[in-house]
Amino acid sequence: MTKQPGSPNAAQPDQDAAGDTAETTAGEAGPTPVIDPATDEPAVDHDPAGDRTDVEDAVPGDDSARVTGPVPAPAAALLALLSLGWLAAMLWSTREAIHSAEAGVTVISLSAFALPGVISAALVAGAAVALAGGNALGRRYGGGITLRFVGAIGAGMLVGLVAALAINLTYADNATTNVIAGTTAAAAIIGGAVAGARNAPVVGAVSASALGALIFVVAFSRVRDPLFDLFGAGDTQESLVNAAKWVSRTESLLAGLVAGLLAFAYLSWAKRRTIRRDPAATLPRWPAYLLAGAGPGLFLLLAEVIIRVGGRSLLDLAGALSEADSVAQTMLGTSRVDNGIWVLFVGALTALIAFGRTLGSTETEDDPAEDPVAAGAGR
Repeated sequence: MTKQPGSPNAAQPDQDAAGDTAETTAGEAGPTPVIDPATDEPAVDHDPAGDRTDVEDAVPGDDSARVTGPVPAPAAALLALLSLGWLAAMLWSTREAIHSAEAGVTVISLSAFALPGVISAALVAGAAVALAGGNALGRRYGGGITLRFVGAIGAGMLVGLVAALAINLTYADNATTNVIAGTTAAAAIIGGAVAGARNAPVVGAVSASALGALIFVVAFSRVRDPLFDLFGAGDTQESLVNAAKWVSRTESLLAGLVAGLLAFAYLSWAKRRTIRRDPAATLPRWPAYLLAGAGPGLFLLLAEVIIRVGGRSLLDLAGALSEADSVAQTMLGTSRVDNGIWVLFVGALTALIAFGRTLGSTETEDDPAEDPVAAGAGR
């Protein structure tokens, strides 16, 4: 039936048609599903309000659609046990060296010589135990950054307290013992604070690679004497100094390579675990690998700062024994700084190169997986 222009209801069909068109347009745009290319079925129901984006709706490669959150460090409990075992071994070897009656040097010199190994081990142990505690807190109470940082500090304090008590109860009661105990406790607390960072897998990679580098340095001491002969150590003082420099550089270079490879391997393992659990999670990029590779060197330099601040009195006592002891302490301090710098740069470069070699294969594997999803979404 045709309405006349002057009829009161002449405009009504036009309004209804417009309303129907708007509703139909909105209804057609709303329920359009995302097709799963594997099953040809809707993956999830679309939220008409469009107020949120679920993990299932995320399109691979679209960072804006990803739901990010704290990712736990894999094998943190095992790493904590290994780090605590290494700290216990360093404390025991230091105690045996100090109490050795056959040593031809004083207790002060031996304590100053053993202090860097104990401090480095305490720094790594504090970070590893704090990581394990952070994972436990995250599973129970969520991934709040404040809770994680407070828990990391508490874990570092616990490790430092236990180590300090062990030193005071098993070492001789003297001024050097108190310095070692206090500096070890401080190193463990600082390591725990470092583990309070939000990116737990990177801290785990730093802790694992730093522990591996420390173990490598101790194992490398077995071949120092043959290397001295290889680098031309003779009867003169100059030849001995030159050979010692080359041995130290070789040790630092190899330790950096070990640290970089371990950091890359740990982060790659963490990446694979994350993909299996949440394919839409944010994955670490090249800065994470760079930082993880440089982390062991940064730990060594941080340990040197702790030694020179907390153990200053012990180093001064050792250097005051004689002119030769003073020169030896100065040379050892310089050698530790050089070693930390070498490990930092070599480790960072190694991890970055190892990551770069995986980029081509990753892109080749990802391209076929993205095409079916894009084709399914466009149906």
